[in-house]
Amino acid sequence: MDALQIDSGPVAVASPDARGVRAYKGLPYAAPPLGPLRWRPPAPVAPWREPRPTDVFGPSSMQGVIWADIDLSGAGTDEDCLYLNVWTPTAPSANERRAVLFYIHGGGFVAGSGAEPRYDGARLAARGIVVVTVNHRLNAMGFLAHPELTAENGFSGNWGLLDLVAALQWVQHNIAAFGGDPARVTIGGESAGSMAVSALMASPLARGLFARAIGQSGGLFSGVAEPLPDRTTAEARGLDFMQALGAQSLAEMRAAPAELILAAAPGLGFRPIIDGHVLPRPLDAIFAEGAQNDVALIAGWTKDEGFNFGWLKGGEAEGAYEAMVGERFGPAADEVLAHYPGGASAPASAAALGGDLVIINKTWAWIEAQKATGNAELFRFRFDRAPPVPQGWFGERDVATAGAFHAGDIPYMLDTLGAMPWEIGEADRTTAAAASGYWLNFVERGDPNGPGLPPWPSYRKNGEVMQLDAVCRAAPEEHRERQMFLREFVKRFN
Repeated sequence: MDALQIDSGPVAVASPDARGVRAYKGLPYAAPPLGPLRWRPPAPVAPWREPRPTDVFGPSSMQGVIWADIDLSGAGTDEDCLYLNVWTPTAPSANERRAVLFYIHGGGFVAGSGAEPRYDGARLAARGIVVVTVNHRLNAMGFLAHPELTAENGFSGNWGLLDLVAALQWVQHNIAAFGGDPARVTIGGESAGSMAVSALMASPLARGLFARAIGQSGGLFSGVAEPLPDRTTAEARGLDFMQALGAQSLAEMRAAPAELILAAAPGLGFRPIIDGHVLPRPLDAIFAEGAQNDVALIAGWTKDEGFNFGWLKGGEAEGAYEAMVGERFGPAADEVLAHYPGGASAPASAAALGGDLVIINKTWAWIEAQKATGNAELFRFRFDRAPPVPQGWFGERDVATAGAFHAGDIPYMLDTLGAMPWEIGEADRTTAAAASGYWLNFVERGDPNGPGLPPWPSYRKNGEVMQLDAVCRAAPEEHRERQMFLREFVKRFN
């Protein structure tokens, strides 16, 4: 059997598809985090001697939250989940060195998988780059802090982020065997994946592991509105979690069935913390000091994030929005209503406020922080295309009101519209060709601009935003006054 050689052993050479792309699935980048390795930094993979099959995805991380847009049919779930996948257009004997896109799935740090069809790397690889998708530990398995864990390691809590660092180290050591260039690695992700990208830009542990970054609808700049827990706070929660499990020690927690761990962390469960190691300080502070990994960045969000995060879902009584603002902001409610008015404007304002509260203290703050203290090139986008989803995609909510909703941009940027059960039209294909073209150019050269695409100006130099749709155009930033108000207001209010 033909084989490629990587650090841990030989890998069976994958057969090319009709476009010449080879998919290497289920490659382990760290040892299974089981038993005594549960809640420890990722350990080295045990070496093997015989060629390892590459035709099946490795298990996805265990997860208890199911969202309509997350398709886990491509792989099972298991605590043994530290696997990645590589799509490459390069033959095993080639000496080419192609740019690499390392893409991190979304899902709130509690769900998702690199095996989801919308992250399939074959179409982008057919256009000339190497694509890597990755699984990492989620929820309590990935982000539990505890005093005993801190005593063991000197830190605890960000196991899932450490997994991503280990996966990037694997890429540095092994991607050349697949035709990839370790000096041209772009990290990208959407929602929680984008938050992870911002964390990797801030983390000293990730320095030198990537050359550029892409963030879609997410960032961990939540230190003002929703502060990331510090280690002390997270450890206290870890003690409560141990009590909820009925365990008396870390050893008992490590011996507990994984299903019990998952059941004890419902909903959004556990997420990244300021652990003093992976994230030594809040991202706001790291970027303010200019201590981030200063690489070229594309970042932005969808036009209608508020559909997913708005304060009204439809059918509420008149005055409900104003009451919600009053309950949330108390005596300061009038300041908010001056920028997000009620009355006849309440539905639009509720969507705008909900979306802004999510984005302004995350992606918007990330972009502004990088603009203020970074030197690398910076490009900002807004995704305006409303995906043609069928009725029922959002349960009982009318899809006609969804617009360019959260996460709807993924299959356009990654050129995977064919993986979605949507009513795809020519305008969608046109949008995908442009959006994925910009992403490919950026991965290859650190600049989204290229032949056949409308010019995308630097946000650092002129403050314009690329609006991505069937017709892409650069335009002045919209709603900046409102968003600056909200950023400063929430900082002051909290």
